[in-house]
Formats: sequence, structure tokens, C-alpha cells
Amino acid sequence: MMPENILILSIKPKYAEMILSGKKKVELRRVRTRLKNGDLVLVYVTSPTKALVATFEVDNIIQNEIQATPKDINDFWKIIKNIAGISCNEYNKYYHTASTIVAIFIKNVNKLHHPIELETLRTKIPRFHPPQCYRYLKHSEFQLFESLLVEKSLISSTKK
Repeated sequence: MMPENILILSIKPKYAEMILSGKKKVELRRVRTRLKNGDLVLVYVTSPTKALVATFEVDNIIQNEIQATPKDINDFWKIIKNIAGISCNEYNKYYHTASTIVAIFIKNVNKLHHPIELETLRTKIPRFHPPQCYRYLKHSEFQLFESLLVEKSLISSTKK
């Protein structure tokens, strides 16, 4: 069964590596999403990698409007501090001016045997541009991605 929402998410190389290793089990954002438990996320790693490297399933999602008070930010930090892959200082800087805290909890990470580089994505998927932050895929667009993944038998599950 196809997930309701399929998202391609741009992630910096160091954070993507932590997701793949299982050290980072929550992806933090400052922009509200419509993701739900069981939705699919495609992990696109930004420059210098510039490639699709993995997929994961949304285990849970927490989205809170915040007043950006130290108490709001600290309360949320207590929930995710051991699985966020960032320091308290980085976390505080990231959410300092935010009005929303979004935490996408990760499960069933599937690392691609061979990353799909940007040039290949652009060749196979007309007008493909990596998102600045994230972008929802239409089911027809996802079928193009899925054909790339399946045709080369690229997925290996790491179940993190």
C-alpha cells in the first residue's frame, strides 16, 4: 500500500550520515508538515554529495506552535536530546526565532546500495530540482523515483 504522503527532504551530509548510522532518530524542522505516521520520506543529501541516499518511514511526528520561550524550547529538548544528533547549543540556535517545532521520528531506514546522483535524477525525472527544505511528491512522481530504486535493486533495509 502506498503511503498517503511522500516527501523528499534535503538534509546536510553530516546529519544524513547520522540517520544512516542510527545515531539520529529524529529530524527537526521549523516548518509545519502534513506528514503522518507511516508516511515515506526520501532522503536527498545536499552539496557536496548531491544525491538521493535513503528512504525512511515516519514513526511519529510532533508539531507544536511555540511561544519561543526558553521553557517551551527546553521542554521539547528533554524529549529529543538523546536522538537529535545535535548539541543543546545548536538546538537553541535553530529554534531561537522559530514559531513552530517539528520533530519527524524515524524508523525503517533503507540505505541505497548506490546513491542516485543529481545528474541521474535529472535525466530520469523531468525538471527535477532538489528542494530547499522539503517537497511533497505526487504519486506519479514517486513512481518515477520508485522505478529508479527498483530497476537497480538499490535498497537495503537497515531497520533503525
